[in-house]
Amino acid sequence: MSKKTWLFLIPFVIFMLGAVFLFKGLYSDPRKLESVMVGKEVPLFTLQDLHDLNKQHDSSLFKGRPMLLNVWATWCPTCYAEHTYLKELAGQGVTIVGMNYKDERDKALKWLDELGDPYKVSLYDPDGMLGLDLGVYGAPETFFIDSQGIIRYRHVGDVNAQVWASTLKPIYEGMK
Repeated sequence: MSKKTWLFLIPFVIFMLGAVFLFKGLYSDPRKLESVMVGKEVPLFTLQDLHDLNKQHDSSLFKGRPMLLNVWATWCPTCYAEHTYLKELAGQGVTIVGMNYKDERDKALKWLDELGDPYKVSLYDPDGMLGLDLGVYGAPETFFIDSQGIIRYRHVGDVNAQVWASTLKPIYEGMK
């Protein structure tokens, strides 16, 4: 091959690789983000209670019964959208631990006062360190944790009636 042919092929190969990459993205599910934490214990942590500055919680919180860990923040519009349904789930006996993520305590407390509090316990993670350990990309995310403190599933996005019925409820029921 001549030098001219090679010079033509290099940009063509780069273009084709980019096109394949973008084409593959058309068929991927943006809500499905793999988590290396699924199948592992909740990372060790110590965080303040959102409501009580003098109370702290650690990873032992997630032992004893299956529960959901819901990562939320007042700056998150999707968290607002899912909040009513989380209250409904809590009313049905689903144990939900809330983790206020990269937020201001005063705003979070006002939010819960105004909208109601579906959380059995509310963790306060202002710098996002537990979120980082869990691999959180942003709020809302919900982790399904079994009675031994093992993360069984991670849901990215809002928890609503349709998602609960079609996907999440069977996972939760299977952890009981």
